[in-house]
Amino acid sequence: MRLAAFLAATALTASSAFAQTPAAPPNAGPFSIPMSRPTAPGPVEPLPAPKRFVTKRAITVKGVKIPYTAIAGETYLYNRAAEPIGSIFSFTYLKDGPPDPRRPVLFVFNGGPGSSSLWLHMGVVGPRRVVLDREVNPSNVPPFGVADNPYSLLDVADLVFIDPVGTGWSTVVGKGTTADFWGVDEDADTVSQFIELWLTEHKRWNAPKFVMGESYGSVRAAVLPRALMGGPLYVGVMRGITLNGVILLGTTLAPRNASGEAGAAEMRQALALPAMADTAWYHRKIDRKGRDLETFHQEVQAFAKGDYLEALRRAKAGTLTADERTAMAGRLAAYTGLPVSAYEKALTVQDAAFGRQLLADQGLQVGAYDSRYTLPLAGSGNDPVGDDPAMGRYVPGFVAAFHQMVSDDLKIEMDRPYGAIVWKDLLPSWNWDRKGVPEGQSFATDLAVAMRRNEKLRVMVASGYYDLTTHAAPAEYSVEQAKLPADRLMLRRYASGHMLYLGDTAASFADDVRALIRDASR
Repeated sequence: MRLAAFLAATALTASSAFAQTPAAPPNAGPFSIPMSRPTAPGPVEPLPAPKRFVTKRAITVKGVKIPYTAIAGETYLYNRAAEPIGSIFSFTYLKDGPPDPRRPVLFVFNGGPGSSSLWLHMGVVGPRRVVLDREVNPSNVPPFGVADNPYSLLDVADLVFIDPVGTGWSTVVGKGTTADFWGVDEDADTVSQFIELWLTEHKRWNAPKFVMGESYGSVRAAVLPRALMGGPLYVGVMRGITLNGVILLGTTLAPRNASGEAGAAEMRQALALPAMADTAWYHRKIDRKGRDLETFHQEVQAFAKGDYLEALRRAKAGTLTADERTAMAGRLAAYTGLPVSAYEKALTVQDAAFGRQLLADQGLQVGAYDSRYTLPLAGSGNDPVGDDPAMGRYVPGFVAAFHQMVSDDLKIEMDRPYGAIVWKDLLPSWNWDRKGVPEGQSFATDLAVAMRRNEKLRVMVASGYYDLTTHAAPAEYSVEQAKLPADRLMLRRYASGHMLYLGDTAASFADDVRALIRDASR
């Protein structure tokens, strides 16, 4: 969420529902809403001691009981003059027992920009998990539940959930301004400083280190190796921190201005097809012909990057004949379940339009964040999140479960609301300009550079078949173009949506991450 988004929240390859917001910055993500750009400095006053809340609990994972200490609280961040500028609120889970400075540590965050970490916290990684009455199309009114999470990764690593400044309970303080935090490089630098401080406080400099980012968090995770290492051309300080692994989910790595490259628009249009086709497969709007989901996905992806891409290029050049256009429209309809007429003019359908048209004969709209979810077409308020059939369904349960957990389990008492996802002020203020890289460089290239610097670094790129906001095919194409070393790259797809651990996929995703952590920690 995400979202998130989620989150979400989330993605550089935004769905067309968000692209219709005219003043949103290009590729700013599915939470792009135009607003002002405040950067007023925070109050300069003596700061109280950072708040800390410590509790003891236990959980059973893979049949083994794991006692642990939970530490929730604030960490102050500083400028180069050693003046406090921000406070990051984080949640740390440490396995109890004799001190082990070499036990792996997993740093976890979500996206937005503007999302807190509660989605991964309560969805799959943390020791406690939201309980919905159904994982697909659940009720969005109480009661919701919280239970021990049998998929938690606490058995293989200590866990640290990070809420960047402006989200959760993290905030600007002292001499800080929002401009110190709200940008691609600024965010990476300040999150890196938090990790540096955490490693020092907990004496874990020799521990294997991993980062996990969802949605825009995949961008943060791709950029972090550079900020953690540091250098004269980036952040201006040498931290010298290397990572063992980077885990990306709800992945979006395309460059911000990809539209300026020759053929980029046609490639983006072609790569949007597999997720639509997968959705049609799920809802049985096409003839499956005995093909399982992965077989079907591979077939559509080959068609998209082959015949379909060529047709789009020829259509743009004006060399596609009328008969060829009609034939291509028929093939597209056979894969997506839409009528041939939907493709006759442009040979493309935007995500939002597809979501409204696929089940229109049943009076239903499918979700952008998870196209298995549905709501009635009629009566929508057209809010890209509140009226999305997926986000509108599972967000209330996640938020309620989180608040129950922090109150009942972690005994946290704060004097301000927790920002699950914050759009106001943050997104329109986000600085997309980058330092020390060519304009328009893919974030996958940041990963390639990191893997060249660190021959042990492993990367996992995970996607949901039914994610219509950060599609699987574009994420994998970005990785392919960046030429990441194949022997240290894991590509995974799950039968889920943007939050790819919903709908009976949490166990398989967690096991894949568990295997990566174990292998990369040797």
